[in-house]
Formats: sequence, structure tokens, C-alpha cells
Amino acid sequence: MPETTQQIIERVGLIPVLRARNAAQAHAVVKAMIAGGVTIVEVTMTVPGAIDLLRELKQKYAGDLLLGSGTVTTVEEAEATIEAGAEFVVSPSFHTEVVARTRALGKVSIPGALTPTEVITAWRAGADYVKIFPCSAVGGAMYLKSLLAPFPHLKLIPTGGVTLQTAESFIRAGARALGVGSDLVSLAAIDQGTPETITATARDYLKVLAQVRKGLSPTM
Repeated sequence: MPETTQQIIERVGLIPVLRARNAAQAHAVVKAMIAGGVTIVEVTMTVPGAIDLLRELKQKYAGDLLLGSGTVTTVEEAEATIEAGAEFVVSPSFHTEVVARTRALGKVSIPGALTPTEVITAWRAGADYVKIFPCSAVGGAMYLKSLLAPFPHLKLIPTGGVTLQTAESFIRAGARALGVGSDLVSLAAIDQGTPETITATARDYLKVLAQVRKGLSPTM
């Protein structure tokens, strides 16, 4: 039986946030991440031609890459990205109608929220996960742990300030997965012709996650 989108997200444990400036740069980043074992990517609506890029990635990698769309704030964007291949839809903020439409189309909904009231409101609206953004700006892993104290059943994905150095603390605090930006999705590495640094960082993230999950201290 094939894995569900949620099972893949929690197994891989990372949602790399792709904010490339063009399609060529985006393809290079994705190729480098896949080489490192990270088979999920969130293509944000801020990428020029994001819809076309989703279609291209779906066609190129078929079942080998779990695609999501990011920075989605309208129903129209959700529908267009899902039609193009997104299996999960991420927002920096909470929009009831986006959550409802994403779920109606059978995809995974990950709205953004920050305060306890926003988080529980998003969850009760039908979110599959709640993205805690910007997490590091309000205390990082300690803030995540504080949110889960009264709401232990919530599935939270911290985003903003997640790095190799903080990954362990976020997982120990209860994160189901980590939203990772430039620390992994390095556009500079592509511009400088060193995609192997992205591949190496991807492997390092997966190593940290595997070791933390086994209850071991990561040795970098």
C-alpha cells in the first residue's frame, strides 16, 4: 500500500521551502536535494512561474518527489497548484477557505499560525498540520514546546529559523516535521556552481533527524 502524503512528510521530516528566482535555479536545487535523500519540496508562489514549475517537477520526478505549494493565500492559488501537482498546500497565514478547499480536493492542508488562539483555530478548521511561523522569532523550540503543553494532540511544523544546529531541539520539542529555508535550499550554492553542498546538507539533516528519533545525540 503506497504511503500517504502525511506519512511521507513525517518519515522524511523536512519540508524544504523553495524560493528560487527562476526555473533553472529551482531545478538545480531540487536535483541536489534529491541526491541527498530529501524527496519533498514546497514551491512557493513567489517563484516566477510557480505553477509551470510544479508541472515540470511532477512530470520529471513522477512518484519520486512529493510536491507542495507554499505562500498560498487564496482558493484560486490552491486550486491551480493542486491541479499542477501539489499534494500539500502551505500558507504563511490562516485562511479558512483555503483549508476547506484543499481538504475538499483531497490534499493535505498546512496553514500558518503563531499564537495559541490562531493555532487551535486553524486546527479546528480542518488543518492536517499547523505551520508555526515565524517560530524562531518568538522563542524557537521552547515556544513550540510551550504550545504543545496545552495542545499535545496538535501536529506542528515549525518554520523560520530552522537550521542544522536547531533541528534536534525542534524535533525533541515535538515537531512532526521541519520547514527549512535557506539553510538547506541554498540558492547561493547553485549560483556558485557548488550544488554538492546542498546534497551534503540534505544528508546531514536526515542524519540528525534519524539520530534524534532513535534517542541518540547527533554527532556532526
